[in-house]
Parts: sequence; C-alpha cells; structure tokens
Amino acid sequence: MNAELKNRKPKAGLLLIASPRFKNLYGPQRGTYGERKEIAVKDIKASMDFLDLVDPGIVYEREDAQKAMDLFYAEKVDFIYAEFLSWSEDFAWIRFLRDCPEIPIIFCNVAKPKMTFETTLDEDDFVDYLCAGTLVGSLEGSGSIKRVPRKNVKTIMGTREQVTEQLKVYANAAKTRAILRNSTVGLMANMNEAMWSTYIDNYDLFTKIGPEIHYLPYSDYGTEIENLSEKEVQEYADELSGRYEMMSDVEYDKFIGCVKATLGIKKLAQKNDIDCYVYNDIDQATFKTAGCRAGFYPQWFNENVSVLVPEADIGAGIITYVLKLMSGKNINFIEPFHIEDDFGTFAGGHAGPNDHNDPQWQDNVIISRDVRFAKTHWKYAGAPFAWNRFSPGMKTVAGLYEEGGKYKLITFMVESLSEKDTPQSNKKHLLATYSHGIFKPVVPVKELWEQVLRIGATQHYAIVDGDYRKELEDFAEMMGFEFYSIK
Repeated sequence: MNAELKNRKPKAGLLLIASPRFKNLYGPQRGTYGERKEIAVKDIKASMDFLDLVDPGIVYEREDAQKAMDLFYAEKVDFIYAEFLSWSEDFAWIRFLRDCPEIPIIFCNVAKPKMTFETTLDEDDFVDYLCAGTLVGSLEGSGSIKRVPRKNVKTIMGTREQVTEQLKVYANAAKTRAILRNSTVGLMANMNEAMWSTYIDNYDLFTKIGPEIHYLPYSDYGTEIENLSEKEVQEYADELSGRYEMMSDVEYDKFIGCVKATLGIKKLAQKNDIDCYVYNDIDQATFKTAGCRAGFYPQWFNENVSVLVPEADIGAGIITYVLKLMSGKNINFIEPFHIEDDFGTFAGGHAGPNDHNDPQWQDNVIISRDVRFAKTHWKYAGAPFAWNRFSPGMKTVAGLYEEGGKYKLITFMVESLSEKDTPQSNKKHLLATYSHGIFKPVVPVKELWEQVLRIGATQHYAIVDGDYRKELEDFAEMMGFEFYSIK
C-alpha cells in the first residue's frame, strides 16, 4: 500500500442530528434554532482539524440520514462521529443505526461549561435553552444503540476539549483498522514448524481482521538475490559500515552475504506490495537459499510504513504493524528471556532483523557476528547482523494471539533501561546474537508474567516508545478482540 495512504489523516463521517420541529423557531436577537445550529457546527468542525471530515450537513429528516449513509459509504470513512445537537426526534437516528453499513461509530455527548440565561422567558433565551438540550437528545439516542442492536458503537462524554482528546485516540484506532483491512501480509515462505503456538488461521485472519496473506516462495527470494547488482549491494554495504561500528571478527564476505540476503527481502516486499513481511528466518530453506539469515532492516520498511518480523509469527507481525500504523515510530520485536527478581527486571530481545534505524539511537548499534549460527555448515555461517541495544524510556509492549477462533490482545508498559541505569551491568551490549534490552515493567515483574501466563500467549511481542494502550483498547473493541491491559 502506498505510504501516503497510511500517513493520511483519519477520515471521519460527521453525523450531527437536530430537530426539524425546532428548525425555524425564531429569536429576534440571535436568529433561528437552525441558524444557531449552523454556527455550532462550524465550532465543532474547527475542533476537528486533525480529521479529514466528510460532512453531509445537519441531519433533520429521514432523507438526510440516507444521504449521510450513502456519502459515508462512498467516501470510505474510517469511522462516524455522531452527536445530538439538542433533543431531536429520533426517527432519522434509528434508521441510520439500522441501515448504515458496519462502520465504527463514536457517539458523543458534549457538556457545556455554562449557560448564560437566568430564565427562559425571553424568546432568545428559550431558543438557547432548546439548543442546549444535548443531554436529553443523547439519552434518547442511547437506548436505540442497544435496541437495534449494532456493533462498534463507543459512547463518550465530556467537555468539548475532553471529547476532542478521546476522539484523537479513537480516530487513530479507527484509521488503523481501516488500513489493516486493505493491507497485505507476505509470509516467506511457510509457518514455523518449531513454534506451533504461533500458528494462526489465515482464512479467519482475512475475514475477521482484514489483511490478505501472500506466500512468498524461496525460489523468488533466490532469484531476487541473484539479480542484485554489484552497485546496489556495495552501496548498502557502505551505508551500513559507514553508519555503524563493525566488530573485528566479522568476515567481510559474510557481511556482503548478509547484505544480499537483506536486500533480497526488500526487493520481494517492493515487488509484491507487502505491508507486513513475516519472515521464517530460522527455516533451513532460508539458509539454503541465502547462505544465512537476513540480519539488517532496510529503511524502506519505515519509509513505506511497513514492518519486517522474523520467525514466521503472523500474529506478532500484525501487532507490530498495528503499532507502526498507530505511532509512525520505529517498532521492535522481542521475546522475554528471563526474569531477574532481585532487580525487578526482565531481559528481552530477538535475533534476526530488528528495526535499528531510529535516528536518535544510531550509536546503540554494532555490526556483529551471528554467534548462534557461526559454526554451522551454511555458506555464510556467522554472517553479521545489526546488534542493537533498544533505546531507553517508557514503552508500550503488545501481543496478539488466536484462541478458539477468537483473538486476544495483551498490552502493558515497561521502562527500557539505559546501560547506566541497568543494575546487572553497565555495558551497552549484553546479549550476543540478539537485539535486546533490559526492561523494568510498571507492574511487578513476577506479577506481570504470572498474569500473562494465566491469560495464555506466546513468547512474541512488539514494543514501541510511548503509551498506546488507549488506542489499542479502542482498536481491540472495534475488532472484537479480548483485551487485557495489565496495570
């Protein structure tokens, strides 16, 4: 998918409902109810400059509701923002709930900070009073949400400012959902036979989550490697060696072998328009085809708002991609290794390609031998990779898992410790062969993993700078996932 389509603003359908019987009710100083509502709409839209708004106009009648439905569907909105502008007859709203396609809806009641009238005896004050009846309208409308019934309706309430902040989170989640439904997962080239717990139903994945899965054969991978020009190989090799320190025991021909293996993946991703590349990097066919596993992470994946994930774990690939879409940041892929109870920490990381391109932390990367496969018989045994110490700071960790035809999303917060704050060691690079970090979770470490074990998961997680738990919660609700936020 084109990167511009992923970087766009969330697209929202604006459903603002008002009363036809009040429309022409007049106050001599401040105009009709309808005129006052048009002013209110301008203010509402001004608070939503972070959205690409599809506005059919105020909904008064059944015909207006139908026009809105048709427009939202034609424009492929990510979600619908619904608000009663006052009390209103509810026939248009109920029709909308019944007939509108299953697009996520956020149903809002906005509390006014104050009203200016002392009594409603004055004609203008009386019209203002009728205009202010958003709570009675919202309450009337809320019952029909359950009675129709309809999935994917979230209800929120607050001041305009509070609603706007919640709306930003919801919009991000809805945009992620919409993009995911039109994305492509590339699996090279098969499930991981060493990790059955990572298996996922591909048919269900398409029907319940959205992306298509394309199988990328090793024969195509080998062809892409063979067709690489010396120039592009050397350019990428020079880029990597110029940017990162290379350890003295790295053999240059094996470094070039890994460069080729990595560029072959990039080429396949480009040619097949892959958004989420799931790579079985420990399969024997990988080593037979490329002579080693790819150990670098082409910047193309970030430029395309795409991800590259090892060990053929499609669920892990999806959640990594979801966090990429939500954050636009560099996403890493980890498995927890061990708990160190004395320090309240756990070590985590992963071998194979991991996003080492964070521009603020390039000094955390070294080109190092792949120790795990250094003594094998493959052509480029011990080929190097980007050995990355993850950046410090608070991070969201998330995993996605299938169970019994349903999906579970688990998330929690950790602090990634810098080398100077790591109690075990002050060395930057600790775990050979693995991009890694030492993490101190917000929840006590044993309690955290005890809860995860009880829920049931696998060992694979995505990790990103910042707190995206609210976005993940909204996303999970839209997708019908079980959601577990451990805090």
